[in-house]
Amino acid sequence: MKVSPAQAAASIDRLTEICRDLPECEIEGGQHHKLSVAGKTIGWHTVDHHGDDRISLSVRAPRGENEVLVASDPDTFFMPPYVAQHGYVGIYLDRPEVDWDEVRELVTDAYLLVAPKRLSQLVR
Repeated sequence: MKVSPAQAAASIDRLTEICRDLPECEIEGGQHHKLSVAGKTIGWHTVDHHGDDRISLSVRAPRGENEVLVASDPDTFFMPPYVAQHGYVGIYLDRPEVDWDEVRELVTDAYLLVAPKRLSQLVR
């Protein structure tokens, strides 16, 4: 499968909308975008990471949740290299049907794991 630049750009646009709803959440980068709050990384949007021909998002999750999600739907979720052991979970964004409400929930959960209390209180 060849990565579609239009699909990659559309997924960044959707993630940017999600981040706008989270106080001080930032998304920045080029081929790989970092999502962060208060200087702490909550995830990465990657395009063709290590030549995998995929568009994906890897976000922080409570420990063990990544294994549960991957076991429940391995076509949607994956264990991201390097960071899965720290609780990160990956979600493929290049599937025909992406559940953007689920993506929003994953990004919000990741945000709440690392955001300072003053910011997380604004989201709950």
